[in-house]
Amino acid sequence: MHKWITFPHREGVCSKQAHADFPEEAIYEREAGRSGFFGPAAHFHHQHAPTGWTEWEGELRPRAFNFNFVEKASQISPWSVPHLLHNADCKIRVWKMDEKMDFLVRNADGDELLFIHQGKADLYCDYGHIEVTEGDYVVIPRSTNWRLEPSEPMFILMVENTDAAYTLPDKGMVGNHAVFDPAVLEVPSINEQFQAQYSEQQTQVQVKRHEKVSTITYPFNPLDAIGWHGDLAVVKVNWRDIRPLMSHRYHLPPSAHTTFVGSGFVICTFVPRPIESDPGALKVPFYHNNDDYDEVLFYHAGDFFSRDNIEAGMVTFHPAGFTHGPHPKAFKAGQEYKKKFTDEVAVMIDTRHALTFSDEAKSVENKEYVYSWKV
Repeated sequence: MHKWITFPHREGVCSKQAHADFPEEAIYEREAGRSGFFGPAAHFHHQHAPTGWTEWEGELRPRAFNFNFVEKASQISPWSVPHLLHNADCKIRVWKMDEKMDFLVRNADGDELLFIHQGKADLYCDYGHIEVTEGDYVVIPRSTNWRLEPSEPMFILMVENTDAAYTLPDKGMVGNHAVFDPAVLEVPSINEQFQAQYSEQQTQVQVKRHEKVSTITYPFNPLDAIGWHGDLAVVKVNWRDIRPLMSHRYHLPPSAHTTFVGSGFVICTFVPRPIESDPGALKVPFYHNNDDYDEVLFYHAGDFFSRDNIEAGMVTFHPAGFTHGPHPKAFKAGQEYKKKFTDEVAVMIDTRHALTFSDEAKSVENKEYVYSWKV
């Protein structure tokens, strides 16, 4: 634990409360914070937008990628698709597939999280059978055998929690049933569909360990469990089961929307909600320096109210080290309170350590994105 140097102080003209009631002469607020919105922070009031740059040189810059166009994403095995953004804690990939897998896969490197961006499939695993569909998060514990049988073409965001396990966030004073009640989590069943796939046919398991794949051949199907008990399993939750925390007087930070906690990163989900209604409250995401974390946003559906020219299947990447925030049109629309409700669905991955992006990601980058904040 950090023993932060804390000394709440006020200097010059500033608001009493973060993200609300800004001074008329400086409507642009910027938060400089530590530990991903959980540590000490300072709130500056500027006369100009902190994103009002006119030129940018060097590798550190905001980036946008269109993951719809990743050429090597269409594979029968998830271990054949390339990493797009990655570090030692977290591996981010997209996987497109529409054929039944006649083999099993197993990730021996860490827990796998599947976000079903498009499609529908039957998932068979050590724990049984479960149907997965658009909008589902599916957490697959490390070294679980599994396969998919699609009934509709699949587009899946995959996030590996390398050498670690996913957990649920600490919900603190709002209680265990806030955001989503753990009772909505679904687990696979040893049902008739699962029992129907028992077989004595030769079956292969592709095991990924240290990013290398080994193939184990069995003279039978290893998914032959007749039952199980315990508190470890594949689990799924759909974004539609998420009931976001809200405040009509205060724009909550992204951390309030945390869905899963990994080792060295968090996954948050932005879902439709009412926009703040208090006249003095900020109504779009605040300009901020999240200086300990890189921020990745995967856009799933809806109208992305803080961004221009972003479509479903695209990703924005804002590395630590500079201020980012809403585009000018979105900021102006927030001031005018034009929209009363957000209708976006997006997955955010905030990583404690810097992400590297691969050549495959670079090949689908919009290099003009850095200039999208120009008025």
